[in-house]
Amino acid sequence: MPPNKLHAFKFGTDIWDPSHRFETSWLLSPWALFAVRAAISFYAFLVLLFVIFWEIARFPNGTAVARFEFSYFTILCYWGIAFYFLFASLHTFTYARHGTPLLARFPRPLQALHSLYYSSIICYPLLVTIVYWGVIFRTSVPTGWFPVRFDAWSNVSEHGLNSLFALVEILLARTHPPPLVHLCWLLLILACYLGLAYVTYATKGEYVYEFLDPARQKHGLVAAYRPIPGDADSLFSQDPKRQSTPFIQPDWYRAENKTQDRYLKCKSNQN
Repeated sequence: MPPNKLHAFKFGTDIWDPSHRFETSWLLSPWALFAVRAAISFYAFLVLLFVIFWEIARFPNGTAVARFEFSYFTILCYWGIAFYFLFASLHTFTYARHGTPLLARFPRPLQALHSLYYSSIICYPLLVTIVYWGVIFRTSVPTGWFPVRFDAWSNVSEHGLNSLFALVEILLARTHPPPLVHLCWLLLILACYLGLAYVTYATKGEYVYEFLDPARQKHGLVAAYRPIPGDADSLFSQDPKRQSTPFIQPDWYRAENKTQDRYLKCKSNQN
């Protein structure tokens, strides 16, 4: 095969990020940007691990409860935030310390994946926040707010601060806007998540979201993707008559959490 035909598989031959936009800020010094990113990563890991240990300590079937958390798009996105800011802080630290970031020494495919990782971090949290507070919260918390302080803290952290972290990365970093081609990959990742949701049903016997159950939704899923101006992102919207809730759990889960809205299926969706 002629060498020029291999060019598409090299992810480009020019210098990767010559002005170090992934590791610098237009407002903060490299050391300050490192501190911000490291603090966000630390808090995200703190939330994730504290919730896991809380569930294991609080409920007799806590390990099963914690495992089921990994079926939710929100939780997977939050793990993505924690690890992204961990790696981003590491790259910023090496740039501030040595003048050359660790990312610059990565193979080109890994550099391209880091760019896609950045695109997912600034897009998916906004999607999670808008869908949760705009659609899910109204049906899953009919009292207007969480009656348990732990539920309020964990949900605000996972469904509110996630978008704040994304906005911090958008506003502070000098990174270029994501390329439009990343939108295709982001949609593909969302499609792969649907596969995970059905794997959960096959192994646990319960749909993570009710709109995935064909027995409940005779007409299937009604979804639309609306681009966010300036970002290669999409917002997921549902028909109000087919709203879902992230609090759907199997009976072995719900039985141990009758007093906490975080672990209850909305009664209106059961009838």
